[in-house]
Amino acid sequence: MVIILLAPLVLYSLAPTGPIREGDTVFSEGEQRVRLSTSVTGTPLEPNDTCLLDPNSPMIVTHVPSNQSDETIRAQVQGNPSSEWPFCPLHAEVQFKGHQVFQKPAMLSAVRAMLVRWFGRE
Repeated sequence: MVIILLAPLVLYSLAPTGPIREGDTVFSEGEQRVRLSTSVTGTPLEPNDTCLLDPNSPMIVTHVPSNQSDETIRAQVQGNPSSEWPFCPLHAEVQFKGHQVFQKPAMLSAVRAMLVRWFGRE
């Protein structure tokens, strides 16, 4: 029974990622400073309006450049809500480079962290 429950988890974590497309969910690679794409408060954006994404913060991609080199990708922040500045507010549209995000959460490391928390080293 354990094998049946863990097999999809292992297969998912070993599968390669594809190119980032519109509608995909991506996660911030560590703590990232990103540019706001649209104003959250309704005031005009300044050239250096930025906010901070928490590590592994989920976002839904809204725009991907056609050549996918290292151009700017736009996405809407979905998780880890915080109303405090400098953190990105929920549903804010942000701009970032492809190297600042990854597509799949690290399932095996999340399971490992959970097991360490349960059976912690003291």
